[in-house]
Amino acid sequence: MKRKKFYILITLLITVIIFCTAAICNQCGVTSSTTTEKAGVESTAATGNTTTKTISETTATTESTTTSTEIETTLTQEQQQVIYKNTQYGFSFSLPVSWSGYSIILSKWEGYNPGAQGDVIVEQGPIISIRHPEWTSANPRQDIPIMVFTITQWDSLQQDKFHIGAAPINPSELGRNTNYVFALPARYNFSYLTGFEEVEKILEGNPLQAF
Repeated sequence: MKRKKFYILITLLITVIIFCTAAICNQCGVTSSTTTEKAGVESTAATGNTTTKTISETTATTESTTTSTEIETTLTQEQQQVIYKNTQYGFSFSLPVSWSGYSIILSKWEGYNPGAQGDVIVEQGPIISIRHPEWTSANPRQDIPIMVFTITQWDSLQQDKFHIGAAPINPSELGRNTNYVFALPARYNFSYLTGFEEVEKILEGNPLQAF
């Protein structure tokens, strides 16, 4: 009888131990799952923050680079200009950087009127020619000639009170200030010297500014 009671007690004790063990394991599983889920949420949130920060920083960097490039481009364009400034007559002339080292050649234009003994010089004025630094007597290049007229001379020329050279075309105005008109001679490039196309392109950019 005592042995039977002992076996029943042992059986109950084993049952209790198994039940407690199972309960403890279940609790550990729930805790582990909860911990994993929480870690997953934190990891996702952290990833989201990192992504947002990266995009934001990339955008800011791109905008900064673009702005910097635009500024550098503008500065480069300004640096690639050589400016000839004439304070005597009041004008400046912008040249490409390849013209750095240019020289100034002075000559004069003459205005004629027909007379009994032939054409008579009735007007004259300066021609300021800008010469490319690579010009040589063996290989001359196209100059940029700028004729200077007083306002009165220019008005008389437009009224055909005198003529310049044999060309039936008057010089073309490049600019003016209160005292002078600056003009390009007619047929200045009819010799088709080296660089005449470049000079035409320069003149298309309205390089003369009067002051």
